[in-house]
Amino acid sequence: MRDKVEEVLEKNIRPALRADGGDIELVEVNEEAGEVKVRLQGACAGCPLSQMTSLTVVERILRQEIPEIKKVTTVT
Repeated sequence: MRDKVEEVLEKNIRPALRADGGDIELVEVNEEAGEVKVRLQGACAGCPLSQMTSLTVVERILRQEIPEIKKVTTVT
């Protein structure tokens, strides 16, 4: 599942974040729990909207592409 998550991040999420001076790092994939942990970087790390970005946009895209994912959380 980790490879699938990396592929979706690279193809669907990173380009938009990089266009705004940010990025996203995949920290952990817990296949049993269906949980993905990510870390926002660059301009996204200090953005007050980063929690909304990760919890809405990133989670929506990942869950749409990989139905096994139940939850996406951010870590610092």
